[in-house]
Amino acid sequence: MNNQSRLVVVSGPSGSGKDTVVKRLMQLHPQVELSISATTRGMRPGEKDGVDYVYLTREEFERRIAHQEILEYAEYCGNYYGTPKSEVDKRIENGITVILVIEVVGAANVKRIYPGATTIFVRPPSYEELEQRLRGRGTENEEQIQSRLRRAVEEMEYAVDYDEVVVNNTVDECAEEIYELILKHQQE
Repeated sequence: MNNQSRLVVVSGPSGSGKDTVVKRLMQLHPQVELSISATTRGMRPGEKDGVDYVYLTREEFERRIAHQEILEYAEYCGNYYGTPKSEVDKRIENGITVILVIEVVGAANVKRIYPGATTIFVRPPSYEELEQRLRGRGTENEEQIQSRLRRAVEEMEYAVDYDEVVVNNTVDECAEEIYELILKHQQE
């Protein structure tokens, strides 16, 4: 098995449930680990630095980009999101399956650098369900929700570029489907 097959990229529009699905996947299959992303956005209630994200200032994030310490990054709704390269390399070299939950632009960059990585796109069951999930969070104002909905429509077009596409009807089913896809790609 190529070590790169231990790298799994999961993307999907905001509100698709990708973070919730990946958290459930790791509960069901603790041998799979999440690479923690770095971001310049503020912490949401209940989030912890170093657990949910590594929270950085814009200046520190840009310093890390300049020193090629960030594997991939994207600016989304005014904030940077990215993956510290050392986190990924360390885990796959040690035989650990590592998941990156990242934006579509970042996923394309990772696939270019690690062509053996598996890319999985998580879709919501419908646009209406996506909107309901975003509103149900209660973390964004109307302008931010509308921005995320517009961006979601654009992001859905990238699904064809992924190795696999899954629909998040229920968290448990989607988590198990992703796990089966990981195993399939690691056996190829």
